[in-house]
This record gives sequence, structure tokens and C-alpha cells, in this order.
Amino acid sequence: MNSRKICVVITARPSYSRIKTALTAIKNHPKLELQLVVAGSALLDRYGNAVDYIENDGFKIDAKVFMVLEGENKTSMAKTTGLGVMELANTFYNLKPDAVVTIADRFETLATSIAASYQNIPLIHIQGGEVTGNIDEKVRHANTKLADIHLVASEDAKVRVIKMGEDNNYVFNTGCPSIDIACQVSKSPKLNFNPITKYGGVGNLINWEDGYIVVMQHPVTTEYHQAKENVLTTLKVVHRLGIPAFWFWPNVDAGADGTSNGIRSYREINKPENIHFFKNMIPEDFLRLLLNSKCLVGNSSVGIRECAYLGVPVVNIGTRQNGRTRGNNVIDVSYEEKEIKSGILNRIEAKDIIVNNTIYGNGNSGEKIADILAEIELRFHKTISY
Repeated sequence: MNSRKICVVITARPSYSRIKTALTAIKNHPKLELQLVVAGSALLDRYGNAVDYIENDGFKIDAKVFMVLEGENKTSMAKTTGLGVMELANTFYNLKPDAVVTIADRFETLATSIAASYQNIPLIHIQGGEVTGNIDEKVRHANTKLADIHLVASEDAKVRVIKMGEDNNYVFNTGCPSIDIACQVSKSPKLNFNPITKYGGVGNLINWEDGYIVVMQHPVTTEYHQAKENVLTTLKVVHRLGIPAFWFWPNVDAGADGTSNGIRSYREINKPENIHFFKNMIPEDFLRLLLNSKCLVGNSSVGIRECAYLGVPVVNIGTRQNGRTRGNNVIDVSYEEKEIKSGILNRIEAKDIIVNNTIYGNGNSGEKIADILAEIELRFHKTISY
């Protein structure tokens, strides 16, 4: 019997860690053949080009799709998605996959779903059914309605997808593959590399060995005009606290220009002696860096997912993760300086955080996903279930 060709589309830097262990499991499964497409900002150096990391991990990239339109505003997001539909439609036509996998809820993932669905290619959606703020909320549920098979990350998400009218025989709680990596890291937690020596980055050579925080703050697409102001607020708080900090560059979203400009201007004018800036790290190194930190500050979903499993304290700022199920490691604050400062001080002193919280999986999601994809009946038509 011929192996099923499973085409996975990675469109952004964070999506790789969200799917990496599933890629390995698909690649190694005797009944599956992995086709890997890398697209969007995952190909752009200024957003931490993920291609080198992907190839160094032993994955063959079958196609690269350049689709990001400059601008990082609402209109460029819409045009990028439209261009993605055109380019990915050709890619799928040439690769002829048996099924296509789209990941989570970034704005451009909708291009993958449309290009596959309109060509009668079975569509598998990873990590649907969750609740958040901004454009991700709309895109996630739109992907769900276009998808034929749903591999969700939590029980809450499974219930929600079924309530949306999806056939419960095609909805599976596999957990999130990023928890697989967190599980591996938790077994060897020591920070076994020097982040600055290995990854370079920019900024002062901070004294991080005696304790540090990690900051990752993305723009919120529905509040994109406030992106610069919001990141400047966080920069001021972290700088004034004086705690050594590793700060990571934002995703490409509406408002990313504002966030990036805010970081650059603050860095050039104030030269914060306690902050060092990075674009990207391999998932294992990033999670090990988090595991050994005092806390994570910002609005990344890694604070909700991987940090819950690892027991890393998190200060979640603003609305980006509104509604997403979280563990007791997270404290939510507004964009006010006083709240961010008190939140950081609170989390640094937190003593009761649950470790190995399995809200989003227990470390075997990749294998579960591959096994389901190998056995389930593939389909490209459905009707609402009620």
C-alpha cells in the first residue's frame, strides 16, 4: 500500500515548535510520507528565519512559498493571505498531497485552508477550538469550519469544536506537540549553553547567570495602533527594575512595525544595560531558557501552554490571550506600568505553581497525531452535525 502523503505548512517561526514532534512522527511512520512546505514569515530573516533550524533538524523542505507583503498593517495582512492562497494552490497542485495540515490560528493560515479545501484536498486543523483575542479568534474558527479533521490540544477545545457542528468522530484531543518538547526539556533542565555566545543577538552583555527574566511581547492586531506605546511601557518597567532580561523579537502581524520601532528606538536612546535582544532560538534551547528563568513577561501563547507544563511563572500582559485556558502559573495584568511591575515582582516570588500541568498534553502528542493520520478515513466533504 502506498504511504499517505501528508503535507504540513509552516507559515511562521512559532508554528515550528507547535508541530515539530508531529513532523518527526509523520516522517518516521511506515504508513505516512511527510511533505513539508515552509512559507510566510518563517522564511524571513528579520523574524528569525526558521529554515536553518528546520533543515538542521533533518527535515527536507519540499517547497518554499514567499507570500509576505511589506507593511505589517491590516491591509498587508489581508493581501499576504490572498497571495498565500494563490501560491499555495499551485504548491498543492504540484505536490499532490493526500491531506494538508494547517496549524493553529495565525492570520495567514487561512490561506492554507482555502487553497486545500477548494481543491478537494482533505484538510487537517491542528489546535482549533480555543478562545483568544484579536484576529486569531476569527481565523481559528474559520479554519475549523474549513477543516475535515480536527486535532485539538485540550478537552475544552474538543467540546467547543463539536459545539460548532463538527462530527465528533473526526475531533481528537491529541494535546499540543510543543508540550512534547517541554516534556523532553523537563527531563534535562540544566541550561547547558550560553545564550549570547550561541545566538549573538544585540544589546549589552548582561550578567544573566545569577537570574534573569524572558520577555516576548507581540502586537495585538485589533489594537495595532497602540503597539509601539504598549511595548515601550513594558520596556520602561523591565529597564527600571534592573533585572537581567532576554527579549525576543515580535511576530509579523499588524502592529509589528510599531513594536519593532519601539524596541529599536528605546534601545538606541536609553541603551538598557540589563536587556539583551534575540530574534529566534531552536525550540529546545528556548524552552530550556524559559525553564531556568525567574518568569516570562509578555503575551505569547508559550506562557499559556509550555510554561504551564514546565511550571514557569508568567506575567501575561493585555488581551492577546483572553479566554485561553491557563494554569496557576499565569497572572494577568493590563498595560499599566504599575500593574506590570507588581506582576513581575509577584511572579518572581511565586511558590505554589503547579509543575507538569497537562492542560495541553502530557508529552506524546506527535505520536498520537501521526497514528490518527495513518488510520483515519480521509474525506473532503462534510455537513454540519445538527
